[in-house]
Amino acid sequence: MEHREYSVVGVMSGTSLDGIDLVYVTFKYEESWSFKIIYAETFAYPLAWVNVLRGLVFNTLEALKQIDFDYTKFLAKVINSFIEKYNLTNIDAVCSHGHTALHRPENGLTYQIGNLPELATWLNRKVVCDFRVQDVALGGQGAPLVPIGDELLFSEFDYCLNLGGFANISTKINEERIAYDICPVNIVLNKYVNVLGFDFDDAGKIASTGVVNNELLAKLNALQFYKESFPKSLGLEWVDKNIFPLIDSFKLEVKDILKTFVAHIAHQIALEVNTKTRGSLLITGGGVYNLYLIDRIKSLINSDVVIPQGETIEFKEALIFGFLGVLKLRNEINCLKSVTGASRNHSSGIVYFP
Repeated sequence: MEHREYSVVGVMSGTSLDGIDLVYVTFKYEESWSFKIIYAETFAYPLAWVNVLRGLVFNTLEALKQIDFDYTKFLAKVINSFIEKYNLTNIDAVCSHGHTALHRPENGLTYQIGNLPELATWLNRKVVCDFRVQDVALGGQGAPLVPIGDELLFSEFDYCLNLGGFANISTKINEERIAYDICPVNIVLNKYVNVLGFDFDDAGKIASTGVVNNELLAKLNALQFYKESFPKSLGLEWVDKNIFPLIDSFKLEVKDILKTFVAHIAHQIALEVNTKTRGSLLITGGGVYNLYLIDRIKSLINSDVVIPQGETIEFKEALIFGFLGVLKLRNEINCLKSVTGASRNHSSGIVYFP
């Protein structure tokens, strides 16, 4: 009989470096897919790892290989502690995104650390990981990967927007799922609020006290990436090259940088959402807690904003990487060519056994 229920650990580490998200979730298939998050937790990165991960793009490939090994060992420790804390015995697989070190799909390159075969050995469990590489090899962007979850788990919404290190969106056009990165979010906001000694701008309170610099805002909105059509994706390298030097050249106070960049984020999101008639917009990710940002987005769009209850807000990506792993185990499509630009739909990821 076909396996229709799965219990997995989903693992996600995003570019905002706020930690490793872990979920223990069950998926059930009965005509359509449903899920239930049983446990969810974010493991904050120690400062030493924050510094290493922040500087990944500046390492040689040789240095990255050593970091990859060390990070995989660290990740195994974190996952094992999660499994032990909640006494999880029924696990079909650990499904892990790893952490993006390099993402240059235009050069046929994407590299996520934490996806070595040793992960399965150190966990003594089946592991599904490295979801991006195959898509890039097939000519795709290797991102975003979450839209298959939007398609099969959150299809009642017209748009699914995630506000993490970057804002990414998925929707349907002519019955085909499309998705892409819109702009940076927390990867920029958190960097500048760090200068004031904070990990993040609580509820956007600091940004709300600033003044928008219209010249900087205009230059941000004029960046070439925003003129390109999907499929398209962003990485830390692009931010390092295009965003930080531009902002720093203005020598603004932090509160003014934050307010200007929030205006930029809201503007770019509105450009994408307002292309359709009024609909429903599901917003998830850590950016949901930036109430000032959410207010700015609401003020510019013509769709009804829905913010989910419970763990789905923060753990949607970890949840969906768990789901990607389940689809891979079933050898079913988990990567859509309409989203990434790959030559075909495919079942992406590598399965490792202990």
